[in-house]
Amino acid sequence: MKITESILAHPLFRGSLERNGEDEKDRVYCHHDFQHCLDVARVAYCMILEKNLPLEKDIIYATALLHDLGKWKQYESGLDHALQGANLAGIILGDIGVEEKISLEIQDAIRTHRDRESKKSLLGEILYASDKACRPCLFCKSLEDCKRFAEGRKPLLQY
Repeated sequence: MKITESILAHPLFRGSLERNGEDEKDRVYCHHDFQHCLDVARVAYCMILEKNLPLEKDIIYATALLHDLGKWKQYESGLDHALQGANLAGIILGDIGVEEKISLEIQDAIRTHRDRESKKSLLGEILYASDKACRPCLFCKSLEDCKRFAEGRKPLLQY
């Protein structure tokens, strides 16, 4: 898990998650913190194991850990956090020496993780599904006011 370990030590990764936390300190809905990213990674890894998909654990964890890094930029400027997160991921992955092909694959998955309708790679599909599946809606105190709930989606119990 060389890539994942390098991401965890990168100052831009750590700083972005800290900024997400600062911007979400009063947020009553789901947070975009380290715990959420780790939950997404674990659910994604379970999915690939259960479906016997050809994705590496290190790539799954790297993608999940990086996928919401741009949330603070969205709060700051109104720009899409998925696009901003893909840009931040590209910087981090470049800094730690990840092969360009892998970096672009991870960035693409992050860029498309919000939109159900966007064309996704296998990695993107797993990121999208695991991001949605790991939300603890069942126990949320703000469920009735939540955007997901208002759109007619039922709380997630399983993936």
